[in-house]
Amino acid sequence: MESPAAPSVPRPAAPPRPDIPITTTAPVKRERRWSVAALCVVLATVAGLGAAAAVTSASDRTRVLAVARDVPAGQALTDADLAVAEVRADAALTPVPAAQKGSMVGKRPSVDLRKGGLLTASQITQGGGLGDDKQQVGVQVKRGQAPAGTLAPGDKVLAVTTPAQGEQQTSKEAEAPPTTINAVVVTVSRPDASGNVVVNLAVAPSNGPLLATRAAQGRIALVREPRGQ
Repeated sequence: MESPAAPSVPRPAAPPRPDIPITTTAPVKRERRWSVAALCVVLATVAGLGAAAAVTSASDRTRVLAVARDVPAGQALTDADLAVAEVRADAALTPVPAAQKGSMVGKRPSVDLRKGGLLTASQITQGGGLGDDKQQVGVQVKRGQAPAGTLAPGDKVLAVTTPAQGEQQTSKEAEAPPTTINAVVVTVSRPDASGNVVVNLAVAPSNGPLLATRAAQGRIALVREPRGQ
């Protein structure tokens, strides 16, 4: 006799599963932005080059002497006539270094100096000034009585005595060599409206009064000696 079947036991219900959102978009990969990195490298390089150029430019600048105000040729320089300026080094320029400012005071320029220009060694006469140990005489020379535009400080000249206006000379006097005085040009002014110039001449003390007298009479003409002598 078969035993009756055991009654079925109901299975316990499974716990509810949480809802999981379903995504359809694939995860985005982080791309390497090489262009941005390259740009940063370029900018850094440019900045470095700019800084190097600035340092180099600053190191190329030098302190030199400039003219603070107009100074006529032959006038001794004072401290107020000179200023310090910074310029880029240039082989074509030969300005006087600022460190030599003290030694330039008292020197005399051989040409007119203009405010704002650089002071160069070629503009300064040697020593304390031409004719410091001699007498100086200012001679007004009319056009045609001196070489036009060629006289310069330091030139040796002959101050030739010319006949007085209206003076009658004998044939013997006309043939005789003229009286001359050895002199050195100190300064030369700019020509005036008539072409006349004033030349300051350095002469021996024994010739100063005689040259001044003849210059006042307008009886002086200048002959420049060869510069090669």
